[in-house]
Amino acid sequence: MARASQHVLDFERPLADLEAKIQQIRLDSENSDLDVSQQMEELQQLVAKRRQEIYAHLTPSQVIQVARHPQRPNTLNYIENLCDTWYELHGDRCGSDDAALVGGVGTIEGVPLLLMGHQKGRDTKEKMARNFGMASPGGYRKALRLMRHGDRFHLPLLMFIDTSGAYAGLKAEEQGQGEAIAANLREMFALRVPIIGCVIGEGGSGGALGIGIVDHLMMFEHSIYTVASPEACAAILWRDAKRAAEAAQALQITAQQLRTLGLADEVIPEPPGGNHTFPKQAVAALKQAVLGHLEALQALGTEELLERRYEKFRRMGQVLETSSHVDP
Repeated sequence: MARASQHVLDFERPLADLEAKIQQIRLDSENSDLDVSQQMEELQQLVAKRRQEIYAHLTPSQVIQVARHPQRPNTLNYIENLCDTWYELHGDRCGSDDAALVGGVGTIEGVPLLLMGHQKGRDTKEKMARNFGMASPGGYRKALRLMRHGDRFHLPLLMFIDTSGAYAGLKAEEQGQGEAIAANLREMFALRVPIIGCVIGEGGSGGALGIGIVDHLMMFEHSIYTVASPEACAAILWRDAKRAAEAAQALQITAQQLRTLGLADEVIPEPPGGNHTFPKQAVAALKQAVLGHLEALQALGTEELLERRYEKFRRMGQVLETSSHVDP
């Protein structure tokens, strides 16, 4: 599938220039009798080679740009292309229906699931309506209601994580943002159905973790998962958000780094050019991964499933203690 947007990242500029040259040659050939097929083929091969080279050596700060790309497939894109049937469910039953977090029931290859995730939006109007994917307390309470619905009807859960963080406004704090996320963390450990999660773009702070207690965590190759954005980290540590690239390197937030640390269970490869360039390939890769792991998790008994989930998170992080001898 061709590029869906004219939005070009800084390091993609050489590719954009080559693609523009190909387009110009194509237009010129329509008004002449010259055969430019060989030249076109050579340039297309060069584009593919350069794209492969660029995306094979992205820095953490460049990975962040890809993870935040405005045309990167979002939660609803994946759900609508993965599911044979899909019915969105609304409301937290407390008077709120946060559009930043969507969810519902659907089937993938005939397998019933409950699916949910953050929804950032595409254009300015939708981003405002969805609050840029930053969920309010009502959003996390809606998520918990849907998770309990899945647990009651024995529906495995599939989570799509893609947020810069939970909404941190005064109203959210007044409505209990911290309590809402904490309640989700507690309740997800007790759900008796398999939970699969995938970071499809940006996984930020407690906003991501609020639906992130999963049995198997997948990350797309050019996605990130972090306790704080590099910009926020740089502002806190050095009082200079311009040092975000330095913070990104230190935070170790890319999928490959987190897999090495044991925090992510699997990295799903992306085609050269990223998921925003080839969204159909992204959907196919995710579908294959979800169905494969779902079958394995459904084969576990309830007690084993809960115990494995508990132990998975107990293993995260290590405390190193050094003994010091003090003379009496």
